[in-house]
Amino acid sequence: MINKRELELLGNALVKLEDGTSGLPDFTPSFDTERAAEVLMDVAERMQDNYPYFHPQYAGQMLKPPHPVARMAYALSLWVNPNNHALDGGRASSAMEKECIVDLGRMFGWDRPLGHLAGGGTMANLEALWVAGRLHPGKKVIASAQAHYTHGRITEVLGIPFAGVPVDTHGRMDVAAVERMLGEGEIGTVVVTMGNTGLGAVDPLEDILALRDRYEFRIHADAAYGGYFGLAHELGSDQRRHYDRLGDVDSIVIDPHKHGLQPYGCGCILFRDPSVGTLYKHDSPYTYFSSGEMHLGEITLECSRPGASAVALWATHRLLPPTPGGDFAQGLDACLRAARTLWRDLHNSSKFTPLMQPELDIVVYAVNAASTSAASERARDVFQKAADRELHLALIELPSDLFSGYAPEVAVDSDTVTCLRSTLMKPEHEEWLERLTALLEASAG
Repeated sequence: MINKRELELLGNALVKLEDGTSGLPDFTPSFDTERAAEVLMDVAERMQDNYPYFHPQYAGQMLKPPHPVARMAYALSLWVNPNNHALDGGRASSAMEKECIVDLGRMFGWDRPLGHLAGGGTMANLEALWVAGRLHPGKKVIASAQAHYTHGRITEVLGIPFAGVPVDTHGRMDVAAVERMLGEGEIGTVVVTMGNTGLGAVDPLEDILALRDRYEFRIHADAAYGGYFGLAHELGSDQRRHYDRLGDVDSIVIDPHKHGLQPYGCGCILFRDPSVGTLYKHDSPYTYFSSGEMHLGEITLECSRPGASAVALWATHRLLPPTPGGDFAQGLDACLRAARTLWRDLHNSSKFTPLMQPELDIVVYAVNAASTSAASERARDVFQKAADRELHLALIELPSDLFSGYAPEVAVDSDTVTCLRSTLMKPEHEEWLERLTALLEASAG
């Protein structure tokens, strides 16, 4: 879990950081070190009550460990504790954030997007939909029925009408349903999910873009989970055609604290058209005085924001540039291969039925049973028995009609069915699959 070398590297970097204030009179903040040591031991003991998120045998929720360089850079910055709301609070970290925005924008073909880091995908999506509501007042926002629930919640907070769109058997947004809704003339924004959090399904962006030629609406891409996969060489051809069109949308959300190897919370909102920054205009006569240059506080809804997030992301980009073919992209390829291999292996199992073929790195599968209610009960049982063996999975509840397309022989006696879900977002999962599969089979009895 902990590589002691990290502590050595961090200590050396702190010495270098201290050189930046060598011209000041000596001052060392004091604290009760003995009592602090006791408290830290209490913290360490309390923190043992967690799942082993860092380990390959954790294949449940979307919890990817930060890269060591991100963790060290984040910790290093806390000795400054920069606030990226304004240049007064974090000159260096604000510059780093702007450079990170350029890096992320280039992933989608945008050289100079307007954007900033946020506390996570929820806040980033809030800003995207707030802008959409300002540009299309009174118009409805629609998103896939398998999109993240945050869109329905955000629109309620913003007072924007919202509707869900049915999905196909793969969990993707139904394009025909979208066109029917557009025909009513009340839609201002279509949210296209590039890798939904339940199934990993990629909405058909290219087909939605074609509709924009006939109807007037904004397209917001919620790529919080799947945004980085555009860098992967082994992305499927059907998904590739949609990812290659991401540069044509109006706004994009991506979460570096998911596949970007960052600590929580680190989301990002990007706008293709920088002029939407005028919507953020405000007047604060006391906060900004050290620079006449536009600062990040002028293009965010959040005020105080941790500069540490920008420092950690900047360091990660320097070590592992987010470019096709690099080490970072190869890690994504390993995740894709792991998911496809597990899905194929489950087809050879007498105990499980895999559902839709994974489009990213999420695999959903049912435990074999005679009925949907029995399958749900067995899934919960396997979930617990796997945890007892230190194999940590996740559960997902799906509509029975979606499930039945993959297991038509199972009697439907419930509206929903509980299935198992494995998120293989660590590159190491590819090497550990044989062991994970053996534990899974043993857990099914």
